Formats: sequence, C-alpha cells, structure tokens
Amino acid sequence: MSRRSRKKRPQKKEELHQRKGGRLRKAAVVLVIVAIISMSLAAGLLLSGVIGGGPESGGRAAAIVDQLDLTQPNPDFAASATDILEEAGYTVDYYPGEEITVDFYRDLPTHDYDLLILRVHSGMAEETDVATGEKTKREYVSLFTGEPYSRDKYPDEPLGRLGKAEYYEGAPPLFGIAPDFILYSMRDSFDDTLIVMMGCDGLRSERTAQAFLDKGASAFVSWTRSVSASHSDAGTLLLLEKLLVEELPVADAVDQTAAEMGPDPLYGARLRALLDES
Repeated sequence: MSRRSRKKRPQKKEELHQRKGGRLRKAAVVLVIVAIISMSLAAGLLLSGVIGGGPESGGRAAAIVDQLDLTQPNPDFAASATDILEEAGYTVDYYPGEEITVDFYRDLPTHDYDLLILRVHSGMAEETDVATGEKTKREYVSLFTGEPYSRDKYPDEPLGRLGKAEYYEGAPPLFGIAPDFILYSMRDSFDDTLIVMMGCDGLRSERTAQAFLDKGASAFVSWTRSVSASHSDAGTLLLLEKLLVEELPVADAVDQTAAEMGPDPLYGARLRALLDES
C-alpha cells in the first residue's frame, strides 16, 4: 500500500524551528553511502527514501497525528516520542494540526502504519435524530480535525459520519469524525495497528474505539474521561517506554502506566485499553 510522503521528525524547543516535508536519513548514514558508492546511486537511494512508497522491507512505521498542535503545541512531546520510536526501529511521520483534515482521516488506513499516536482533541458528540430532528447526546467520541466546518462541503457524505466539533461553546466549529466515518468512509483497513488516542473521553464510551478495532486495529488505548494535555503527554511517553523499551504487552504496558501515572489530578481520567479479542 502506498504511503504519504514522509515527514521530518519534530525538533525540540531549543533546536532550530520545526520544519515540515519529506523525512531525510541521518547525516552519518548519508556520508557512509556517499563514501562507498557512486554519487548517482547514492542520490537514487536517498530519493527513494524521501519520496518512495514506504519504509525498508520489514521495517515498522509510526505516525504522530498532532491536531492538538493548533491549540496546545508541545514540540518536546513530539520530539521525545519520535526519539523513543526511532530507537525501537520505527520510521516516524509527523503531521501538524493544519494537515489534519477530513480527507486526512479518510486516507489514514492506506498508509499501513503499525502504530498511530492521535494527539487530537476529542469529546462526546451531539447528534441530530434523522426521524425527529431532535438533538440527543450520543455515547460516542468525536475526533477533531483541524478543518473549519462548512455544512455544504461534503454533500456526498452520509448523515452521521461527520459532525460539528467545537473546543468550547461559541468557538469556530471544525469537522468532527464519528464512528460510522471510521467504519464506512475510511479507505482500506488497518493491519493490526495499535491506536493510542490521547484526547478526552476516548474510552468513556467504547463505540469509537470499537469502530477502529472493526476497521482492523489491534488495540485502542485512551482515557476514560476528560484529560489535561500535560497529563496525556506525560502518560503517553511513559506508555511508549513500557511498550518499546521494556517490551511489555499492550495490556501490561497500559496497566503499569495507569498505576504509575494515577488519575489526572484535574479531571480524574485514567488510561485503559480496548483489545481486539477476535
């Protein structure tokens, strides 16, 4: 399956200003290639790494989807997560908030990631009943895009797959992604992908999580209630250490992370996982 063009790793605050674009190989590797083979062959190898269709054979790939970058940026989190992932042998794509659109979510399974870190706003949705026109609270979690909401933008998208998402009452609305969008509008399927959804309420209801599992994910890890960005960032980095450095199974890594982090002191959210039992 084809991948989106690679993204450069994010840099920490003390480093140079974050750049976007294709992922480059480390300078040391480039120098070795130039030293031992011809310049033309080296250029060809580098080009295939930046623009080509995925990681080296057998390699693992991860993505950091940072919609939260629009309102609560944390370049240190993105850089630290990238370091952990790369040390564990993953190639890493980073997507900043302005790239997180409806069509970005639609194509997400086609990139064949092994691990998806969704640093995105999320919340319980309000939906209109088709038969009565009545607005009712639905027990599912809507994932925010960074795309401004427009009622007429996606006329061919069936009702109930996209919604209006707001950071707070009266805020400029964005498109929100519903479970039926995951099930029926996303292209292709996930291939045992581990989903870490860092936003609020991710497992307050299991409908959105189950939609990811039904779409081919192996597990969905998230929070039981609203969660502060700082607690979620710290908890996710600890979870990555448990998964990739200590090499614990997902359930054990989540349990240990939850025990060590405790509930969010502001909102009481706890980390948990929903696993594919099929």
